[in-house]
Amino acid sequence: MSLPSSERRTAVALAYGAKDNAPRVVAKGYGLLADTIVRTARDHGLYVHESPELVGLLMQVDLDQRIPPQLYQAVAELLAWLYRLEAAKGGDASGKSLPLPPGAGLFAPATDPAPPLPASSED
Repeated sequence: MSLPSSERRTAVALAYGAKDNAPRVVAKGYGLLADTIVRTARDHGLYVHESPELVGLLMQVDLDQRIPPQLYQAVAELLAWLYRLEAAKGGDASGKSLPLPPGAGLFAPATDPAPPLPASSED
């Protein structure tokens, strides 16, 4: 028997390197796969942030694809939060050379399906 979709865990992992134009989705999944993504992130000392709305939108991005411009602001806020956490732990407080660990995880229980991403006016 499977859980209703509103009770299934959902996870998305992002990677963003210094030479990348934008973060990209490196893992995503539901249920046991989501649990594995979160456990792997924690086992490697990566941050796990709960944001059902953002995870729902990121689930719409194909694997190994960069996030769309519509999500830049939301993900930038998350990255700024991660940089502040790292700086508080004794990382590079200047922010100029503080790397984001590859696959910084996002996790949230699935809720109502996220609305589709808005169409880009640049298309």
